[in-house]
This record gives sequence, C-alpha cells and structure tokens, in this order.
Amino acid sequence: MNGVKKDLLNRIKERYNKLSKGQKLIADYIMNNYDKVAFMTASKLGEKVGVSESTVVRFANALDYKGYPNLQKELQELIKTKLTTVQRLELSSEYSEEEFIRKVMQADVDNIMKTIDELDIDSFNCAVDMILKAEKVYILGLRSSIVIVHYLAFYLNIILEHVHVVPWGSNDVFDQLIKINENDVLIGISYPRYSKKTLEAVKFAKEKGASIIGITDSYIAPISDIADMTLTTKSTMTSFVDSLVAPVSLMNALIITLGMKEKDKITKTLKDLENTWEKYDIYLNK
Repeated sequence: MNGVKKDLLNRIKERYNKLSKGQKLIADYIMNNYDKVAFMTASKLGEKVGVSESTVVRFANALDYKGYPNLQKELQELIKTKLTTVQRLELSSEYSEEEFIRKVMQADVDNIMKTIDELDIDSFNCAVDMILKAEKVYILGLRSSIVIVHYLAFYLNIILEHVHVVPWGSNDVFDQLIKINENDVLIGISYPRYSKKTLEAVKFAKEKGASIIGITDSYIAPISDIADMTLTTKSTMTSFVDSLVAPVSLMNALIITLGMKEKDKITKTLKDLENTWEKYDIYLNK
C-alpha cells in the first residue's frame, strides 16, 4: 500500500456490487473485523464466514491481488497506523497464555529473519559512509523509539566525536536542531504508529540542509519520503507493544560496522575506558 494507491477498505467499497454472494460475505466480515482478519489464514477466514478457502482466494483475485497473502499483507500494513492500543491489545485475547508467549517470541524471530532477507546492503553501506563523513550526527526518535535512540547514541559516542541525541523535554525540538547544517547527518527513527512530531523535526532538519538517514519499517513509511537514505527492519506488532527486536539488531550491525571502520581509534578509547572502569570500580569483580 503506497501513498497514491487506495487502501484495501476503499477498494472493497468500490467493487462491492460486482462481487459474488460469497465474496460479499467476506467483504462484510473484513469491513467489520479487519483487525482480526489481518492475522487469519484463508481457511480460517472462510470458516468464520461460512465459505470455502477457494472463495477467499477468488475474493483476493477479484480485488486485483495475486493471492490472499498479498491482500493480508496490505491489511497488516493498514492496521499498523489505524489501530488504537486498545484494539491492538484485544488481538491477543484469542490465544491461550502459552500460545501467546510462543507467538510473541516467534514473531520477533520472524522479524529478524525477514529483515536479513530484505536488507539492502548497498543502502546500509551508504548510510555508514554518510555517518563517518558527517561533522555532527544527530539522532532523533519519539515514544518507544527513544529506547533505540539512546542505545545507538551510547555506542556511537564511543566511536565518533560529535553525536547528539535530540531531546524531547521543556525545550522546543526545533531549538535543538537550529544549528544543524549541510555538513551534518540526522538519523531519524520512525515506527508505527508514526509520530507526527518526529516527521516534522526531520523535515525541519532537511530544510536546513542536513542529510537524513531514515530507519523505519517500510520504504513506503512517511519518513522514507524525506530521507536521503532509508534502512528498513520488520516491526510486526502482535499486541499493544511494538516489536523493537529487529530494529535493535540493525543498530548492532550499524554500530559494529562503524566500529570496525574506526578500529584503531576506538581501540585506544576502549582501553582508556577499561582503565577508568577499573580505577573507579565500575564493574563487579569475581
């Protein structure tokens, strides 16, 4: 689903009168339960509606999808931004406790595997070069993304000289970015439900001439329209909590790659840190 293509629900409304009786039953069920259908198999949907699995497949074809999985994928993209946290919580009520524990952890594994399969190595390496060439690196993200921001900043501060986390407090975020310029890079982290404030700040930095690296869940995510380079990870949600496992894994890959390119420099820094930690008894000694 992209910015110009109408989403699934609108497509159903437009073609409803041309659907068969069984297909209309499917359409009605999706319109009223799209949050649940996003995670149903074709056979399960057919069972719920009272039609055959083949009817579900033909329904997808009638809406110009190559198959039911393509329709389902678009529906999952749709609900990322339209479901409230309460609606997302209700998705988990259909599973037993043991099923849900395994489902959540398996979803995290799937997110990492899909991220590996779809990773654009050229874009990744280009982002690394952009960071290394920048005079200053700014990192920005809101809400649950703040966790990723501080994790990334913690390690980049060991590797690079000028790393700035854009804070969200009493001061206006635009004040924090007022000195950003064409020699700098802003890493913007944006996952569903996409924060308007994050996008506004990224646009501001772009207008100031900074290069933008967008880290998000899809090339059709809003930040991708602004970014000079976009890195994507899967972040399929299972309940009200966003899965940040794949994004953090990407951060690890980014940090380690940057560290290897600056190995001589960070070796000295790490030695100094180890001496400091020992001097001030930072870590527990066995």
